[in-house]
Amino acid sequence: MPPYLLGLRLTGRRVVVVGGGRVAQRRVPALLAAGASVIVVSPEITPSLEDLVTAGRIEWRQRGYAPGDCAGAWLVQAATDDGKVNAAVVAEAEERRIWSVRADDADASPGWTPAAGQVGETTVGVLAGGDPRRAAGLRDAVVDKLRDGALESRRSRRKPVGVALVGGGPGDPGLITVRGRRLLAQADVVVTDRLAPRELLDELAPDVEVIDAAKIPYGRTVPQESINDYLVEHARQGKFVVRLKGGDPFVFGRGGEEALHCARHGIPVTVVPGITSAVAVPSAAGIPVTHRGLSQEFHVVSAHVAPGHPESTVDWEALAGCGGTLVLLMAVERMELITEALISYGRSPGTPVAVVQEGTLPAQRSLTATLATVAARMRAAGVRPPAIVIVGDVVTVAQEIETLRADLGRDP
Repeated sequence: MPPYLLGLRLTGRRVVVVGGGRVAQRRVPALLAAGASVIVVSPEITPSLEDLVTAGRIEWRQRGYAPGDCAGAWLVQAATDDGKVNAAVVAEAEERRIWSVRADDADASPGWTPAAGQVGETTVGVLAGGDPRRAAGLRDAVVDKLRDGALESRRSRRKPVGVALVGGGPGDPGLITVRGRRLLAQADVVVTDRLAPRELLDELAPDVEVIDAAKIPYGRTVPQESINDYLVEHARQGKFVVRLKGGDPFVFGRGGEEALHCARHGIPVTVVPGITSAVAVPSAAGIPVTHRGLSQEFHVVSAHVAPGHPESTVDWEALAGCGGTLVLLMAVERMELITEALISYGRSPGTPVAVVQEGTLPAQRSLTATLATVAARMRAAGVRPPAIVIVGDVVTVAQEIETLRADLGRDP
């Protein structure tokens, strides 16, 4: 007979988990997310479960199972690696008329835990005849379609309202967040940046209006005031507007200005953080912005205004003396002035520097130099925006990784 699926509302209800290993480690967080009051019975538990004990989120009875442990529970999970113990736990639960799940034997388990996934307010649960791997695969397929907006029917969908400021990530369309992609699929109007992952626009429905709000360095630019007006104008028409940006909306993305403008006109705003290129692009090039023994701090700087310019608010002297990693955005055209300032304020001319162009994209390329030579190297290589400049000893980590890879690839 097929099982009867039921969504249990466990808020404030006791759930007993017997066992403290990997199965319990997977199931306890989901029980906590459902609001359950969880008691774990086990002589030992994993470090992750111990963290939950320390935080006061679960109760731990540090011993083996004993008759009576199921008392007062609404649900029991038998998750030890001893079949006899699991059988005894289930038998006690049955005697007390408490639903239980036996992790090691689906056929002997009164209940099955579905492979579950959450997309917004929608919970997906899949049972596949007691086959957990198949259930998880089917769950993933359904959840992916829901997240992409491909499965949910238009009749049942709750259309968002107002404006969503969506961070599209550093360039690779696979690096947009799940929530960002879902909101993009629901948009009536998309106002997009030059640095946003434009491949995602091909997935939009034909009736979605796409507005190009590109700001091309030293080229055609849409004024920020016009972009602000686009957002309010279309939202007032009852359309759901997605402002698709590169990186994170609030990291040199003027997202704050757009949010304020919408708020002043009574337009609700949803902010979806994105992966900022300041961290993602160095990572894509194998460069950690912090590294034990080399740098315990990093500074992200917008260098669209050169050192010494009246409009510059950057303390270049302090940055030169900090010794940490510097991540420079929008610095390509001003590298000579930047390196002169850093060296004049005491940063060593031999400081390693890396420049990563088109980071995370198929055309990504990198060059390495020193603070004294990087400007000339960039000119010779024809580096153009978008490019990220990383200054600091962390650059040597990527070089070491490449050396090790090359050595491993050589014939003995």
